[in-house]
Amino acid sequence: MQKVIGFDNDKYLKMQSEHIRERIAQFDNKLYLEFGGKLYDDMHASRVLPGFQQDSKLQMLLTMADQAEMVMVVSAEDIEHNKVREDLGITYDSDVLRLIEEYRNKGLYVSSVVITKYADQHGIALFEKRLEKNGLKVYHHYLIPGYPTNMELVLSDEGYGKNDYIETSRPLIVITAPGPGSGKMSTCLSQLYHEHKRGLNAGYAKFETFPIWNLPLDHPVNLAYEAATADLNDINMIDPFHLKAYGETTVNYNRDVEIFPVLNAMFEQIYGKSPYASPTDMGVNMAGNCIIDDEVCREASKQEIICRYFKAIAGVAEGKKELEEVNKIKVLMSQLELDVTDRKVVKAAREREEETGDVATAIELEDGTIITGKTGDLLGPSAACIIKALKHLAGIGKEIKILSPDAIAPIQTLKTKYLGSRNPRLHPDEVLIALSTTSSINPAAAQALRQLPKIIGCPVHTTARLSAIDRRTIRRLGCELTYEPKEL
Repeated sequence: MQKVIGFDNDKYLKMQSEHIRERIAQFDNKLYLEFGGKLYDDMHASRVLPGFQQDSKLQMLLTMADQAEMVMVVSAEDIEHNKVREDLGITYDSDVLRLIEEYRNKGLYVSSVVITKYADQHGIALFEKRLEKNGLKVYHHYLIPGYPTNMELVLSDEGYGKNDYIETSRPLIVITAPGPGSGKMSTCLSQLYHEHKRGLNAGYAKFETFPIWNLPLDHPVNLAYEAATADLNDINMIDPFHLKAYGETTVNYNRDVEIFPVLNAMFEQIYGKSPYASPTDMGVNMAGNCIIDDEVCREASKQEIICRYFKAIAGVAEGKKELEEVNKIKVLMSQLELDVTDRKVVKAAREREEETGDVATAIELEDGTIITGKTGDLLGPSAACIIKALKHLAGIGKEIKILSPDAIAPIQTLKTKYLGSRNPRLHPDEVLIALSTTSSINPAAAQALRQLPKIIGCPVHTTARLSAIDRRTIRRLGCELTYEPKEL
């Protein structure tokens, strides 16, 4: 069964690239293009806009590769606090290096990295050495007291003027980062200040997918963005500048609205008149024009908000998130009249746990079938669920064992007797390895393994906190995992 699509990706690539080229043509010398969200691995967009490809922005940018120069931005505070990309489970500093390698392998020119909020934090020097070994220039940008409202200081030699000037050589400068709140816009504005002092009238534009300016403020797609950035306290809002200038209601978010007077004042200093009347004018986002099934995108966004809630409560239990983030997502859920059991796998897993008295896992397959597994003597709940799902997809009857106890026993012995594990039950990765080793002599095991691509993107929920190994394996399988914070 083919996945339901709500977004026309081909139309998006065509419209978006044309619109950016039009914006580049508005400026004579150099354009700083802020890329909001993920340029690569944009999993949030692909979840809330089914049909959006995770590398759509990258593919679009490749059409301008000969003109483009990429500058990565990362906050020193995020490095110091070991901030992690939840979708990949890696820290921001590691992700910067990963992304640079990805971009270069694709044929894009990455010249430098800007470390924002720099205050000589511990550990930054080591990160800088790793960057320099990769042939990258490193620049420092600093916190400005009263930013962004203290415009007199911001637009001075003690404000933006104190930041390092980023040396660039191409007409299109793409400013991107591993995640939100890294300081991309501030980096762009700082460069405009420095370019003006050097006699160059550079331009600025913003490529931000969310919030989508031409969808309603309370549209689930836009509310899902608030849930995704709840830790940053981002708030979607009507763009007051756009409404005043054009009488048209559009959606933006608080940080862009707050910074707009600074940008406007800077353009007035540079050009004598600002080319933009509102934060919405700054954007080049065509995503809202490419939604082909609004209801599909609404439902996908509601599911995303529920997932963000589970991630938030798990983060609070693990000491990685603040309760304020949970409360904000609760408000969003209330606004849409959502309950966690509206995520079908949550309801199914909880019901299975109640029936058996054991921790349970549920997965929803593409055709809507829900498979559950519980904690047993041989397998953990997620491993049991995956085995049952693969058997179902392969059309293998319940009476047929694709993994016998004789195949599992040696692995349990290895784990408990020689590797010091207290848990004899197999994890998902161990089950899959066991299936692989028996597939050459067991046709049923081989047939089950061939079904793995069919669970990519499938929702999974477990009624307890899974081990890091389980979480990593399920996410590597491409499944959308949620779990509850109680211990397994």
